Amino acid sequence: MYLRPDEVARVLEKSGFTMDVVTQKAYGYRRGDDYVYVNREARMGRTALIIHPALKERSTTLSDPASDIKTCDHYEQFPLYLAGDVQQHYGIPHGFSSRMALERFLNGLFGETQYS
Repeated sequence: MYLRPDEVARVLEKSGFTMDVVTQKAYGYRRGDDYVYVNREARMGRTALIIHPALKERSTTLSDPASDIKTCDHYEQFPLYLAGDVQQHYGIPHGFSSRMALERFLNGLFGETQYS
């Protein structure tokens, strides 16, 4: 069982990310220069967290992606996927079975939360 999108969103907020975009398909979260999306369509949570493709290599040392890529026209902070039939933005999807696993992933990928 994976964390649902709303649970992933709560962990992101607890980790210092701030929601700055809400669409029918995604929540966009920013912390400093880092940006992630929560896939609102991931009802079972397997692809709930979407990270920037530039972080793919580093992220695989922390967690296996749910699939190679996830495309969506709503991921506007991410690059376009040019190999598809329709040009859409894309990211790397991850799912987590616990809040602790997601927190470890976020800390490993983006560093500890800095409180001022």
